[in-house]
This record gives sequence, C-alpha cells and structure tokens, in this order.
Amino acid sequence: MKTTRTEVVYDEVRAEILNGEVSPGVRLKIADLGARFGVSLSVVREALTRLGEQGLVVANPQRGFNVVDVSPEDLKDITHVRIQIETMALKDSIEHGGLAWESLVVSTHHTLERTPVHLPDGRINCQWLQVHRDFHQALLAGCGSPRLQSIANSLRDGAELYRVWSDTLAHDRRDLAGEHRAIMEAALAGDVESAQRLLTEHISRTTEALLGCSQLGVPSE
Repeated sequence: MKTTRTEVVYDEVRAEILNGEVSPGVRLKIADLGARFGVSLSVVREALTRLGEQGLVVANPQRGFNVVDVSPEDLKDITHVRIQIETMALKDSIEHGGLAWESLVVSTHHTLERTPVHLPDGRINCQWLQVHRDFHQALLAGCGSPRLQSIANSLRDGAELYRVWSDTLAHDRRDLAGEHRAIMEAALAGDVESAQRLLTEHISRTTEALLGCSQLGVPSE
C-alpha cells in the first residue's frame, strides 16, 4: 500500500519522540516540520493529531503541539495501578488458563525473544514494541475476564512511552530477555508468588530508571 505524506511525517516524528531525539515537553513547530518534510501545514497537523491520539504529543490551544512531558506523579500512579491489576490478572491466568493459554504464552515469548529491541542504527525497533505488547497481553489472556484484560491493556498502553524512554533517555540497559523468560517460566510452572513478584519488579524497573534520570529533570527520591 502506498505510504501517504501524513504517514511519513507521523512515522518519523513518532520514532524521534520514542528515541529521545526530541525531548519531553518540547514544542513541535508546524511550520518547521512542514518545511523539513516538504509538506503542507495541514499534513503536519494531521500527523501530530494522530500522535496526540497515541499519547505522544499534547495539543495546546493557540500554541500548537508539544511532546508530552514526564510527570513523576502520573508515572508513580500508573505504575502502582498496573502492578495491582496485572498481578491479579496473572494470578487468575496461572490458575485458570490451561493448555491453550500456556501455548499462547510460549509462542508469543518465542517471537519476542527472537525480535531485536534495537535496530542496527541504535533506534528502538517498533516491531519489537508490538511483539512485546503481544507477550504481556498473552500473560494475562487466561484470566477469564475480558474487562480485566481491557483495563490492563489500556494501562500498559498508557505507560508505553515511559517504558521506551527508560531505554532511550534514561539509558537503562537491563536484561529484558532474562526478565521476560523468568516471568514466563514462573507462570508456566504455576508459581503464582514468584510470577507476581517478577512481574512487579519488571514493571517497577521502568519507574525507578526514569525517576533517577537527571536528563528528564525528574527528581529521584
């Protein structure tokens, strides 16, 4: 399918935000972007509006668009709620998921483990972001509650930019493959306590990295 001019602008600005090439809170000047990409201002506005729908930028009346900023309060809040919801759903999945759920967890983990986090140029691999999402959704897919899954997925999506920035801005070089494998193995072994603890540590690691990142101006505690 032919790539539209809006998609070109959207994809490139999204990649720059995710990779920390445009800092949190920075104003995105529509005229400058139009000149840079050789497109009309309406194309730029459409691309930025799409980014706003993804939670990457915010629109300010009479002031245009800015990259979202890091909010310590929001970061702590979403981390706390995610841990409560996701560990509950994981417990239910382990206890009630069955063979079909186990197969889904194994297959999504297999894909995740074989998808590189970074591209050769060092940027975040957007394909990895999707398979990472698929794996975490699979962990909770056996809980038996579509509403619980929906809440967990919404919270995780809301925290995605924080997770990426813990890599690209806070430079937290963690053993993601090891963390994911440990969670999977505990879940498949039926070890609810260990699986919940590992998932809690996995989610909390992002928050700890960002809160300690002086580049973002977020004070550590």
